[in-house]
Amino acid sequence: MSEVKQHWEDRYSERDRIWSGKVNRWLAEVATPLAPGRALDLGCGEGGDSLWLAENGWEVVGVDISDTAICRAAEEAARRGLTDRVRLVQMNLSESFPAGRFDLVSAQFLQSMVHLDRERIFASAARAVAPGGLLVVVDHGAAPPWAKHIKDHVFPTVDEVLGTIDLGAGQWEHVRVGTVERDAVGPDGQAGVLIDNLIVLRRLSEG
Repeated sequence: MSEVKQHWEDRYSERDRIWSGKVNRWLAEVATPLAPGRALDLGCGEGGDSLWLAENGWEVVGVDISDTAICRAAEEAARRGLTDRVRLVQMNLSESFPAGRFDLVSAQFLQSMVHLDRERIFASAARAVAPGGLLVVVDHGAAPPWAKHIKDHVFPTVDEVLGTIDLGAGQWEHVRVGTVERDAVGPDGQAGVLIDNLIVLRRLSEG
């Protein structure tokens, strides 16, 4: 088992559920006005985004490196009666990538404390967007105020993330690119403001 897969298997084994199960705020904000089509959810975790998209009419492929996460997402998809709209795949995106073209490709907080080949992943993600479709990348732009143990970690800037995405001249529209803030509550109930990088790009042509 690779180091990055072992890292995430260990992470998911810590508790019966790691994430809230709710859709990520920025994805919901971007996707709600769209006509449903085919969506690809990179690093889908326990399925919060994938299942929300499916409930809103999308045909979804959700991918994660962790078998445990994929199993939990599949169980929740079955519980909600969404198995005909969601295909969940265990895959190391640093090594391989789902085939096909999608109207929406989403990478929500696809960050890891162990190696993840984001340049390769984002290049593949851009190629997977169909003409007229959206690529949505959301990153942590800074450490949460309560996360003292990672206060010295350097987070990527919006421009640095854009630099890892292979964008051909004239092929993409920058729909929304910048930093955004959201209110959040820490593990001990402390209120704080989180800073995210939000990148929404629309493919205009094949190039």
